[in-house]
Amino acid sequence: MRDTPGLTALETLRTLESGPRGLTEAQAEERLLRYGDNTVPERRPAGRSWRFVRSLRDPFTTVLLCLALVSAAVASWGAACVIAVLVVVSAVLRSSGEYRAERSTAALRELIATTATVQRRPGTTREIPVDQLVPGDVIRLGPGDLVPADLRLLRASGLTVRQAPLTGESAPVAKYPGEGGTGASGIDASGTGPDLFERPELCFQGSSVASGSATAVVLATGADTVFAGTYRSGTYRRPSGKGAVPGPGARDTRRTRPTSAFDRSVNGVSWTLIRFMLLTPPLVLMANAALRGRGLETLPFAVAVAVGLTPEMLPVIVTTALARGAALLARGGEVIVKRLPALHDLGAIDVLCTDKTGTLTQDRPVLDCSLGPDGRPAPEPLHWAAVNSLWTLQLAELPTPDALDEAVLEAAGDGFDELLAYEGIAALPFDPVRRTSCAVVRTDAAAGAGLRLGAHTLVVKGAPEAVLERCARVRTDRAGGEDTDLDDAARARLARLVADRTADGLRLLAVAVAERPARPGRRYTPADERGLTLVGFVGLRDALAPTAAAACAGLARRGVAVKILTGDHPGTVTHVCRELGLDTGPGAVVTADRTDGLTDAELARLAARTTAFARCTPEHKARIVAALRAGSGPEPGPGPKPGPDAETVAALPRTVGFLGDGVNDLPALHACDVGIAPRDAVDVTREAADVVLASKDLGAIDGAIVAGRRSSANIATYLRITLSSNLGNVIAMLGAGLLLPFLPMLPAQVLVQNLCFDAVQLAFAFDRPGPAALRRPAVLRPADLLRYITGFGLLNAAADLATFGVLVLAVHGVGDPGGQDAFHAGWFTENLLTQALVMYLLRTGRRSAEGRAPGPIRIAVCALAVTGLLLPPSPLGPLLGMAPLPPLYYGLLAAVLVLYGAGLAWAKERYDRKAAGEHQGNLDAGPDASPQP
Repeated sequence: MRDTPGLTALETLRTLESGPRGLTEAQAEERLLRYGDNTVPERRPAGRSWRFVRSLRDPFTTVLLCLALVSAAVASWGAACVIAVLVVVSAVLRSSGEYRAERSTAALRELIATTATVQRRPGTTREIPVDQLVPGDVIRLGPGDLVPADLRLLRASGLTVRQAPLTGESAPVAKYPGEGGTGASGIDASGTGPDLFERPELCFQGSSVASGSATAVVLATGADTVFAGTYRSGTYRRPSGKGAVPGPGARDTRRTRPTSAFDRSVNGVSWTLIRFMLLTPPLVLMANAALRGRGLETLPFAVAVAVGLTPEMLPVIVTTALARGAALLARGGEVIVKRLPALHDLGAIDVLCTDKTGTLTQDRPVLDCSLGPDGRPAPEPLHWAAVNSLWTLQLAELPTPDALDEAVLEAAGDGFDELLAYEGIAALPFDPVRRTSCAVVRTDAAAGAGLRLGAHTLVVKGAPEAVLERCARVRTDRAGGEDTDLDDAARARLARLVADRTADGLRLLAVAVAERPARPGRRYTPADERGLTLVGFVGLRDALAPTAAAACAGLARRGVAVKILTGDHPGTVTHVCRELGLDTGPGAVVTADRTDGLTDAELARLAARTTAFARCTPEHKARIVAALRAGSGPEPGPGPKPGPDAETVAALPRTVGFLGDGVNDLPALHACDVGIAPRDAVDVTREAADVVLASKDLGAIDGAIVAGRRSSANIATYLRITLSSNLGNVIAMLGAGLLLPFLPMLPAQVLVQNLCFDAVQLAFAFDRPGPAALRRPAVLRPADLLRYITGFGLLNAAADLATFGVLVLAVHGVGDPGGQDAFHAGWFTENLLTQALVMYLLRTGRRSAEGRAPGPIRIAVCALAVTGLLLPPSPLGPLLGMAPLPPLYYGLLAAVLVLYGAGLAWAKERYDRKAAGEHQGNLDAGPDASPQP
C-alpha cells in the first residue's frame, strides 16, 4: 500500500476493502494466498556442505592444499595425506561449531510471542498466529503486546508505543487516531512526505505497546512492512530528509560486511608465510644444483623443507581454541558465539560502542528528585504525585499499571500509609493528547493537608507544559500552604527550571492541585482541570542496568573504551554517563548532527575523544563505527611525529564491537568488527549479530572478551613458538644441506619430526595464558610477528648449527651410510629436544619455568622429549634411516641445550620488558589508547 494523505480512518478501511468489524474468513483466506504469510523473510541457514566449503576459504588453507598437491606430485604421499587430514579436521570443527551455534540461536525465536487478537465478521474475536494476519484485518492491542504488522489506528485509549527498536528513542511515544490530513491508507516506503515514525496514527511492526489499548487496521504485512524493508536492504535510513526506508520493491542493497580483525590478522600472517614458502623450494633446488650438482632428486627434500616451515596445525589450533572458548561460554548459558572467528574479534576489541536503551539502562523509570516550584528539594510534590498515581491505578481500570505511576509509588515507600487517608472519588487516566492524568480524592483528616473538610481535591500530574497552562497559582510557602498568582515572570522562571532539569537528563512531571466543592453524582471531565495550583515537580530517569556501571569499569581495566551511540536527548545521555562513571567533561557528549559536515578522518579524531553521541540516526551510528575502525591516519604536514599521546593513538585503526537490540542498530552491526545482540533483541538484529547474549547484561561481554583473549593468546603463542622454531630448523637445514655431501635429514624423517611436533602443539588450544595476556586487547600484527620469529628463529638456527658441529665431533665416518644414519638420528633428537625447550620457555618464561608449567604444556613437552630420545634407538629407528648414538653425543648435546635455554630465557625476558614498556606508554596516552603491538 502507498501513502494517500488526507484519508480518514473510515476512508482507509474502504480503500482496504475492509470495515470496522474486520474481514470475513473468506476474505482473509483469499488475502493470505495473495499476500503470503506475515513473516519477515529469514536468511536461509547454510547447509552443512556449504559451511564445510566456506570454512576452507582462507589463504592459509589454500596454501596447505597446494602443498598437499605438490607433495603428491613428487610422490611424497605421507606429507600429502597428513596435510589433507589436518585441513579436513579443521574444516569439520569450524563448520560443526557454527552449525551448533545456529541451532542455539534458532531456538531463541520460540521465546517470542506469536499470536494476535483479531476481529472477523460477523462479529467474532479470537487469537490467531501473527503469520496469518493480512492487510485489512482489524486487531486489538493491549499493554505489552508486540505490534505484529504495520497498522493504522482506528480507536485508542491512552496508547503509548515503544519505538526504540526502530528509532532509538527510549521514551514511549503517544499514538492516537489522526483525522484530516494525517491519515494513511498505507505506508509510503519510498520515504516521501512527513516522517512516518512521528505520525500519531501509525504503528509499525517491531515496536511494542507500553500502555493503553487500541483497535487498528492492518496496512502491510510480511515483506511489505517497513521492518522487512529495513531487514532486506540491511540499511536503515529515516524518511525525514535523511534518506528513505526502502520499499517492498527496492533493490537489495545490503552492505558488504567489512573485513574483521580476525580476517585481517590471519590474512596478514598467511601472506607473510606464503612468501617464505614460495621462495624456499626454488632456493633449495638452485643452491643444491649450483654447489652439489644435485638436480630434481632434491625436489622431495625441498618440498619437505617448505612443509617444515609451514605451521600445518594452524587451522586446527585456531578452530579448536575458538570452538573450545565458544563451547565454554555456551555451557555457562550467558553467551552464544554464532561465528567462531567472532570470539577472536571479541578478544581484540579496544572500543565497544553500545546503544543506551535496553543495554545500559532498563526499560523502566525510577524517581530522581522531588522539587518545589523554586527548584529546591521538597516532599510535597512526591506526596501528591503518589496520591494521583495510587487512585489513578485503583479507579481508572487500566489494563496494566503505568510504569511512571509504579515508579512514583515505589519512591513513596514509607509514606504509603498516608496515601490511604484519602478516599478516591474519580480518576481521569493519562491521555496522550492532553498529556495529563487526574485523580479526585476526599479526606476527612484535614490537619496538615491544607484542605477543607469534605472538599474534593483534584490532583493533576503530567507534562510540565500541559500542567502549567492549566495553572493559575503557584505554591510559594510550602510550610504554610500560601499560594500566589502565576504571572508571566513566574511562568518564564518555571519554564527555565524545566528546561535546565530536562537538559540534565531528567524526565519531569509537574504536579498541581485544586479544591472543588463536593458534588455527588456529577462526573468529572478534563474541563475541570483548570485554575490549578502548581505544587512542584517530580523528576524521573532511566534505571541503570544493575551490572552496567561495574561492567563499564571492568571493560576500562581491560583496555576497552565504552562509547554510547543513542537516539536520546543529550541531557539524558550525559546523566547516564555520569552515573556509569564515564567521562562527561567538555566535549565528551555531542549530538550526532555535528558529524554531518566532517570528513571520515575528522570524524575518527572526534569519535576517539568523545564518550557519547546523542540524537543518532542509524546511519550516524554506522558512520561513527566505521570511522573508529578505519582511524584517522597520520596528521598531514611536515614536522616531527608526535609521541604516544591520545591524538596519535586516535589515528590508529581500532577493533570495534557494537551492542544493539533494535532494527535501527542494523547498519552499525554490519559496519563493526563484531556485532553483539541480547537474546530479546528483534529477530533481524539477533540474526545479524555475531554474538548473542542470554540477557541484557553488559557483564557477560566482559566474560566473553576474556574468553576471546584467552583463545587469541593461545593462537598467538602457537604461531610465535612454531614459526620461530620452524624458521630456525629451515635455516639450519639449508646451511647443512649446502655443507654436507648428503641430505641432512631424509624427507621421511622431516615428516615424522613434523608429525611429532604437530601432535603436541594441540596442547596450545587447551592452555590457560597468564593474567598479563588478558589485560589488553589481543591483536596479532604480522610485522611484530615477523620480528619475533626472526629473532628467536636465528637463535634456534644457531643452536642447530652448534649441534651440527657436535655431530661432526661425536659421530665419525659421516661419509659411510652408518655415519649418515647416526647423523640423521642425532639431528632428529636435537630438533625435538630444542622444540620442547622452546615450547616450555617461550610459553612460560624463565620465572614460571622455575616453578610449574601449565598442565597441557608440561605433558606435551615431556612427551616430545621422550619421543626424541627413545625413537632413534627403538626398532622404528632403522626403518626411518636412523642409527643409535654414542654416549659422548648426549653429553655434548646437554651442553648445547643448557646454553640454548639460557639464551632463550634472556631473550624472552628482554622481549617481555620491551612489550610491557610499550603497553605502559599506551596506557599513559589516555583511556582510549588501547591498541597493543
